[in-house]
Amino acid sequence: MVGLVGDFLDRLDLREVTLVGNDSGGAQLLVTQRRDERVGRLVLVACEAFDNYPPGIPGRLAQLSAKSAVTTYLMAQSLRLRPMRRAPMSWGWMSERPVPPQIMDEWFHPLTTNSAIRRDFRKYPARVPDKATLLEWAERQRAFDRPVLVVWATEDRLMPREHGQRLTELFPNARLVELSDSYTLIPEDQPGQLSGTIRQFLAVTGNSR
Repeated sequence: MVGLVGDFLDRLDLREVTLVGNDSGGAQLLVTQRRDERVGRLVLVACEAFDNYPPGIPGRLAQLSAKSAVTTYLMAQSLRLRPMRRAPMSWGWMSERPVPPQIMDEWFHPLTTNSAIRRDFRKYPARVPDKATLLEWAERQRAFDRPVLVVWATEDRLMPREHGQRLTELFPNARLVELSDSYTLIPEDQPGQLSGTIRQFLAVTGNSR
């Protein structure tokens, strides 16, 4: 997954990129895998960090469902049901307010209808390194000395609040902004506050792509 992002930046020959990540910890792993030469700034928004891969109870259940093609299929089909989407062990703890059904339909359609997408989904939890490796990778991020904005939700149930502070301390040139009335999906719960925070960050550090 990280390689895909790095390849995308290479193919388009993008430089001084401002890379924004939410939920996924891929933006950090781009640094640990030394694919960050095109990145000028990082914006880490309530994301996987340290050894929290995949995050929380939903992440553990996703890991279990990925054990076989059959269990992955059953998990994917359950996401067609709106009550299941708001269940705590599913997507209920991802956003404080329900994401519009049509948006979630678009998110889950590939997983529910395409066996190749489900096959790729199964690769993620199967390839998560052990805790010691994840923590060692986190330490590598200290080498990223360009500007970093960490945005965290104070009420997040999946990405521990203390991880926001720890990430800020990990990077030598980082600042933390905490937003209330939101869970992990800050772009859904607080889009105005998030976009304003990012714009201010770019204004202070200089615009990039």
